Amino acid sequence: MILQTQKRHYTPEEYLELEEQAEYRSEYRDGEIIPMPGGTTNHNKIALNFCRKFPLTVQGQAYEIYIIDVKVWIPRYRLYTYPDVMVVKGEPIYEGTNTTTITNPMLIVEVLSNSTKNYDKTDKFKYYRSIPQFQEYIMIDQYSFSVEQYVKKAEGEWTFKEHEGEDAVLALHSIDFQISFRDIYERVNFELSEE
Repeated sequence: MILQTQKRHYTPEEYLELEEQAEYRSEYRDGEIIPMPGGTTNHNKIALNFCRKFPLTVQGQAYEIYIIDVKVWIPRYRLYTYPDVMVVKGEPIYEGTNTTTITNPMLIVEVLSNSTKNYDKTDKFKYYRSIPQFQEYIMIDQYSFSVEQYVKKAEGEWTFKEHEGEDAVLALHSIDFQISFRDIYERVNFELSEE
């Protein structure tokens, strides 16, 4: 006899209460709580390298940047998730009364890992596209000098550009900002294993 276990569905309020006390981060997907894999040192360095350069370039402009521990709420898909990097133009619009969850990123950066890259490139990108303010999606490979860039041209229309090579430069479209791959991948060791 095979026993079937029933999945428990949580309300967003239950998830937020559990997440506040949790020792590790989880994503909320329409009632399910999904533990998020931990990041590697290379993953962390890449996200930090992007964030370190960004404020220096857009200083005095109306952009806010958030990294790793700030959630985004996507109401259409009932999803709470933690992008690696988010940029908001103007003031953040918070979900609820706390300042841990925003709803209006215009730019999202994900550092791809073997365990999350398929999700980041498919369903997660679809979820992000439902955010009205969302204009640009950057996916940075942590294993080679490779970045995928999607830019919103019109509702339902996105263009794709691939950047490769150690000497490449990523130029954003939604913000006047560019960063060399040497800066993105500074101190990253491609020979390190995820294990």
